[in-house]
Amino acid sequence: MKAILPWVLLTSIPALISADFIIADLKHQKKRSVDGHPTKQVKELEIYSFKVDCKITSRFARNVVTSRVVNRANESKEALFDVQLPKTAFIANFSMIIDGVVYVGVVKEKEVAKQQYQQAVARGQTAGLVKVTGRKMEKFKVSVNIAAAKKVTFELVYEELLKRKLGKYEMVIRVKPEQLVQHFQIDVHLFEPQGIAFLDVNATFLTNDLMPIVKKTLTGKKAHISFTPTLDQQSACTSCQNTGLDGDFIMTYDVDRDLSAGNIAIVNGYFVHHFGPANLPRVPKNVVFVIDQSGSMMFTKMFQTKEALHKILDDLNTEDNFAFISFSSSFRKWKNSLIRATTANVVEAHKYVSELHAGGGTNINDPLLEAAKLLDDAHNLGQVPERSVSMIILLTDGDPNSGESNPTKIQSNVKYAINNKYNLYCLGFGYDVKYSFLEKMSIENSGIARRIYEDSDAALQLQGFYNEVANPLLLNVELQYSQNAVSDVTRSTFKQYYDGSEIVVAGRIADNDLDMFVADIRAQDANSNITMTYEVSMSEVDNITQQQQYIFGDFTERMWAYLTIQQLLQQRISVGSEEKKLLTDRARELALKYNFVTPLTSMIVTKPEEQMDQGEFLAEKPVEGDRPHQAQKYHSPSHSRISAGSYHSTSVDSDPHFLIAMRPPNDAVCFNIDEKPGVILNLVTDPVTGFVVNGELIGDKKIENNKKVNTYFGKFGLVYNKMELRMEITTQEIKLFHGADITRFPWSATATSTHAGFAITINKERNLIVTMGVDVTFVILLHRVWKNHPLHQDFLGFYTLDNHRFSSQTLGLLGQFYHPIDAEVFNIRPGFDQGKVDATMFVKGHKLTVTRGNQKDYRLDPKHGTDVPCWFVHNSGKGFIDGNHTDYIVSTLFDPFNIKPA
Repeated sequence: MKAILPWVLLTSIPALISADFIIADLKHQKKRSVDGHPTKQVKELEIYSFKVDCKITSRFARNVVTSRVVNRANESKEALFDVQLPKTAFIANFSMIIDGVVYVGVVKEKEVAKQQYQQAVARGQTAGLVKVTGRKMEKFKVSVNIAAAKKVTFELVYEELLKRKLGKYEMVIRVKPEQLVQHFQIDVHLFEPQGIAFLDVNATFLTNDLMPIVKKTLTGKKAHISFTPTLDQQSACTSCQNTGLDGDFIMTYDVDRDLSAGNIAIVNGYFVHHFGPANLPRVPKNVVFVIDQSGSMMFTKMFQTKEALHKILDDLNTEDNFAFISFSSSFRKWKNSLIRATTANVVEAHKYVSELHAGGGTNINDPLLEAAKLLDDAHNLGQVPERSVSMIILLTDGDPNSGESNPTKIQSNVKYAINNKYNLYCLGFGYDVKYSFLEKMSIENSGIARRIYEDSDAALQLQGFYNEVANPLLLNVELQYSQNAVSDVTRSTFKQYYDGSEIVVAGRIADNDLDMFVADIRAQDANSNITMTYEVSMSEVDNITQQQQYIFGDFTERMWAYLTIQQLLQQRISVGSEEKKLLTDRARELALKYNFVTPLTSMIVTKPEEQMDQGEFLAEKPVEGDRPHQAQKYHSPSHSRISAGSYHSTSVDSDPHFLIAMRPPNDAVCFNIDEKPGVILNLVTDPVTGFVVNGELIGDKKIENNKKVNTYFGKFGLVYNKMELRMEITTQEIKLFHGADITRFPWSATATSTHAGFAITINKERNLIVTMGVDVTFVILLHRVWKNHPLHQDFLGFYTLDNHRFSSQTLGLLGQFYHPIDAEVFNIRPGFDQGKVDATMFVKGHKLTVTRGNQKDYRLDPKHGTDVPCWFVHNSGKGFIDGNHTDYIVSTLFDPFNIKPA
């Protein structure tokens, strides 16, 4: 069966609560290729219309994605609707129209929906779950069988409040139809009562020929954007059938701003107030940076953290005060007090940051308490301005495991120490961090938590967050409304207002006879107290409402519900069980009333099947604390889907064990290579970048009692042709060949060598780190054994931590897994080895018997290693690797691997 993949991605600013969708792999899916991409017969299923319709008013967006598919085959086929949408959005509706019958999704309580879903599973009907999430996106996916010569229409509706970030609102539509579409259209209508200050439209896939097709009309408060390419204009080349539409369609804008009290929209008894003045004097800032330098921050994370801190130091304002505390098992203060960000002090701080290095445990409690004490002392001694903003920014990548390690106790200690005086912002680096712990601690202390993703732009993510809080403009902001005239008002008091952001308050109009709606704003700037008043005549409301009718009528009520649910979900994170239940019940009640899919509700869609059986489709929205997952088939708990790709580490160590990290996290595939000492195996070859890594096997000193020869990697060869660089790494030394120059480094020294973006760092008798820019990182571990050991000898391990720079043509025993691959694991059963289980793995068209076991990762614990659970592939990885392992044998340490195995 063919699969159609209409993709749409709309991104927005991450909210404090973000989540992903859970949907499922579906029954009766046939003739689909193993990797999920369309088969060569895909033209029998044609997307003849695809439209994205966005309507935005007062920053509230209603998005409708419609896809129409026709089955031109003479048998039923499967159509797949696959859309990505912002984590901050709530789905409001989903429907399918098949043969004139409309199938509509219904939002229900999570437990009720799940019960219906489980009943459908028990009846053998179509049902299943899929979790898919990225930085800002989550995936909505559903498939349906279409009878011969029939059509299906998919329609997804979702809504979100666009958040202002760094002075603009941004909407990104990722365009990826994967085929030419007869009627393709992006249509955006924008209405902003304040007036539109600027509007920019761009797209990463736009050529000179496509630029004129983007139509933009801007007239004061209204704007219209459309993009409707013809079939010829969609083509990647003249007279070819491949689409050239593959990339991001980006719209950014801001509204007119001044020192006024903002803008108020009132429609059908609900108001929304946007407050975000500009051109105010900056309020001084006092910040303590609390930086994790534990062992888990080694290599790329620490490099990116230091890179970000250097840039942040350069951005400090001279009127700001700052301090650094770094921690592992204990903590270290840079200075005993906060100091001004003078040029000399910033230069000294750069040196301190450069000397940060990782190692040890994770003691979060003590440095946070010390940070609060530094701020207390600064305020008590008058070292900082009375009118200033004080904050603590914590960056960590792990759970507390040293000092006070109880998360609840740490939260209590920090809350007591800060005592509602300062803001605590917690940045969680990667997916091993205990995000829910950081999130609660931030919310309890007037801050937010943010996940920093382990990608090549992690330093920019850190710097970007700092920029959001770098320029406070107002303190103690309070918005008040006509007494007894309003009810159910969302949060209306704020400790700070930052430049480039916006405050949004919504509520009900309780007085039906109100003539004038009045908003009073009280705040403090750097020099004085500020009072503003904004009045709206109710007689003028009808005129404003008329102007917005072409968008959608009741947007203020839905925006109020959206904002209220978001705030209730956030509040329940940091309260006791009794209050949490009240907040939960209220949020659930609103979600059901307004048909929103939230973390407390789910959507059930009754879906037709080939035999006219009906199956249940379940959409859920979990919270940010979850790790991202790829599609996971749900036949039983013993059936799962795992995948590898460019965001995962690969390694080979010991005798030699190959370990390929997979998704979902905490899963992996492993295999051994059985070969003789002296054999050289290719690990990585990228013909585009000219990068090659080979490894030569060594054996034990002698064979004991005719036992099997244990082999290890005793030598690695690394080639980087573009820079005429070669390296030979043995257990005795590291030799670097650069053109005709040869440099030798002993393992007994700590040393660094850099060559125009290519750098090596040797940590004495421990490891060698090889980096290319910030997109490629390898680590070679040195394993020393007892010098007089009768059998074993020293050997090396090889770990890939970051491989973003490599091309799609990369090969090798490890390099081939830098590309995405999928594998299904099912039929888990008792194995031949007592205490172990076997399973069947379907991968690359092969069915393999695999065994559950553990392999060692020695990066954090070079002596004992860390156990990594994995599915072991027998026979030297046959079936999991391309070809046979013997195909990867090369002649010399610097030979590339030229031919991909059949």
